[in-house]
Amino acid sequence: MAARGDATEQFRAARDFLLQHREDYKAAYEGFVWPRPERFNWALDWFDRIAEGNGRTALHIVEEDGRRTEISFEALSARSGQVANWLRAQGVGPGDRVLVMLGNQVELWETALAAMKLRAVVIPATPLLGIADLRDRIERGRARHVIVRDEDAAKFDDVPGDYTRIVVGGHEGPLSYADSYRSPEAFVPEGVTHATDPLMLYFTSGTTARPKLVEHTHVSYPIGHLATMYWIGLKPGDVHLNISSPGWAKHAWSNLFAPWNAEATVFIHNYTRFDPARLMAEMDRAGVTSFCAPPTVWRMLIQADLGQLRTPPREALAAGEPLNPEVIETVRRAWGVTIRDGFGQTETAVQVANTPGQRLLAGSMGRPSPGYVIELLDPVTGEAGASEGEICLDLSADPVGLMTGYHGDPERTAEAMAGGYYRTGDIGSRDADGYVTYVGRSDDVFKASRSGGIPFQMRLGA
Repeated sequence: MAARGDATEQFRAARDFLLQHREDYKAAYEGFVWPRPERFNWALDWFDRIAEGNGRTALHIVEEDGRRTEISFEALSARSGQVANWLRAQGVGPGDRVLVMLGNQVELWETALAAMKLRAVVIPATPLLGIADLRDRIERGRARHVIVRDEDAAKFDDVPGDYTRIVVGGHEGPLSYADSYRSPEAFVPEGVTHATDPLMLYFTSGTTARPKLVEHTHVSYPIGHLATMYWIGLKPGDVHLNISSPGWAKHAWSNLFAPWNAEATVFIHNYTRFDPARLMAEMDRAGVTSFCAPPTVWRMLIQADLGQLRTPPREALAAGEPLNPEVIETVRRAWGVTIRDGFGQTETAVQVANTPGQRLLAGSMGRPSPGYVIELLDPVTGEAGASEGEICLDLSADPVGLMTGYHGDPERTAEAMAGGYYRTGDIGSRDADGYVTYVGRSDDVFKASRSGGIPFQMRLGA
């Protein structure tokens, strides 16, 4: 059975292999092996390790009014220990479900690390959720605790359930998050964290009326997002800006696991109204080296003078539907970088991606990420090896970056994992060089083929 030090070194070795072959896709894909520790706690075995004596900035947040918060790896490690100790005193223990509904604020990252240390299970929730959605999450997620910012706390007055409510900011009372500052920083875990222990439960929208409940473990997201780190092209010391809302999977992908896997800085610019000039000014001040944004942001950016950014990022990425070629070309002319995209789901890390230094094929999502074996299954016969078919993960390769299943829904899980493949429900085509191009959702393709129409082409965002 692997000791803690062994788990850390397994993770580091896999991480360093991807860094070494950062622009050599062939070597990275053929040589990468997922680390498979039996025991692993990313907050304790990785983050706290890289934080020892580390004064470099882990998290840098700039508010709309200009206020700045910069916290080092070392300070965030200590602070998350404080929060973990305090939460434990409030009754949060291993296996407890904790619904976290915070904005892009330091407490969000403190809580994420603290919950991992406690082996609690986080249910991420965007502050935009209404009362009906919260009722569903509390009930089906069986949440025992809620951590919510003060301005949203009243929403839970109409959400029944036996759960504690911890309020962040502007709250006086027995469960004010501010009280955590009185707790000791040194944290001693109770028991061990097994790789298969649940870590996150994501409610994700789908084609049905009821959101699916995706379960991830202490390895499927923390270790799985080594692939996301590789896609982004992150290196130690980088400053990464990802525009994403807390509560959704992409936030955990690129604002938590991928950058800190690489020992990079997470940079956040909070704003209520998008201002391209202000964003670029803040990117310059922070020294942003990699930038990921949804297509809506990219389209708004090119309406401004991109030349205002004196030091463009080394890596530019998009997540969502395909970008208009005009957007890509405008950014390339102004910044000298090409926007790269990828394909993934809440259920996985990035499965297919255009990775650094590789030839880009117009319209393609790229090639399979290291650690994943992609098959295209004929949507009619179910046979593998089709030039166009459903994008699936070969489960015989045992991809680490894949969910455990749909929590509380064994039938849906069995359907998604049928026949030895994880089925994404998305149709793609693959050329002779292995590049995958998105075609559409499988249901849409069937409907279009029956009617003689052409499916609307939109890629599921990473």
